[in-house]
Amino acid sequence: MSKKSVAVGLSGGVDSSVAALMLKKAGYEVVGLFMRNWKEESEDGVCTAEQDYADVRSVAAKLDIPYYTIDFSKEYADRVFAHFVGEYSRGRTPNPDVLCNSEIKFGPFCEFAKKIGAEYVATGHYAGVERGSNGEIILVRADDENKDQTYFLNQLCSEQLSNVIFPLQHLAKPEVRRIAEEAGLITARKKDSTGICFIGERDFRKFLSQYLPMKKGEIRDLKGKVLGEHDGVFFYTIGQRKGFGLGGVSGEKNDAPYYVIDKDVKNNILYVNQGECDRLYSVALATENFNIISVGFADGDEVSVRTRHREALNPARIFKTDGGVRMEFLKPVRAVTPGQYAVVYKGKTCLGGGVICDKTPAIGFVPPAKR
Repeated sequence: MSKKSVAVGLSGGVDSSVAALMLKKAGYEVVGLFMRNWKEESEDGVCTAEQDYADVRSVAAKLDIPYYTIDFSKEYADRVFAHFVGEYSRGRTPNPDVLCNSEIKFGPFCEFAKKIGAEYVATGHYAGVERGSNGEIILVRADDENKDQTYFLNQLCSEQLSNVIFPLQHLAKPEVRRIAEEAGLITARKKDSTGICFIGERDFRKFLSQYLPMKKGEIRDLKGKVLGEHDGVFFYTIGQRKGFGLGGVSGEKNDAPYYVIDKDVKNNILYVNQGECDRLYSVALATENFNIISVGFADGDEVSVRTRHREALNPARIFKTDGGVRMEFLKPVRAVTPGQYAVVYKGKTCLGGGVICDKTPAIGFVPPAKR
């Protein structure tokens, strides 16, 4: 009997390297696919993907598997980056990694995998795909709750997941590194990538200012008092406590930090508050473009919600509306941010998610003391 073939997305990191290793050990015919989604040199003139590509070549050689390099930079620019800039121009804080998964990794990537004869596709995501009691394809959280990446997969559908393998579902990150070390993979101790995928660890403000017109504006408190000046309202996100240059305010003895509470994009005003306040918390939110992966829900169902990656699961009740989905929290949630995704879970199952477009402040709520 011939081996089953699988195309593994090799990013040049330890997670995808170990995913490929595990599948080869399991008897699959493995081929690696390295995606180029962004064409730009770093500030020192080095192509930011070259080191990752060198690591992919090394891993492929070590595992004795063939690999392809595929260029999706045009698709990425059209389907992901244009949306990214558009959301920031509206004063929202987008998450391009979510769109990259639904529009690129599980779109053109999968199409290419089929063209080269792969029966399955696999990535190094910490997530799982299982079949429900009715045979439906469901997305489930990884065993390592700290690394679970189902948040970034919330816009996929059951069809996209039907031939996907996530080999790292039951592994913790230290175990993944141990496996890579024992196999002699060059990526075993490679630092995890951080920040927005196509920006990397470069100066975010400098990068964003290339695409959006930035101008200085007023920083005000919630009563309208001018406290200082910001560099451009698009730079800031709800709940942010650093990066806007406010130290102690003259005449005030309170040394509590300032937090971003709201943004007025039209008038270029940033609203902050010294210390935690009720407007930093929300009792409900509304989403648009809500995607149901495979398992639906009924109005009033109690679910768990994440409004950002690695945030604790928040209990809520969920309701369908004319424009999307509304979630009412059982206790106030901090720093709900328009443009981010609200992702819904029932037990271990990820039901789907949508873009946060509105929120209801927890007026009168007394925030817990910050240590």
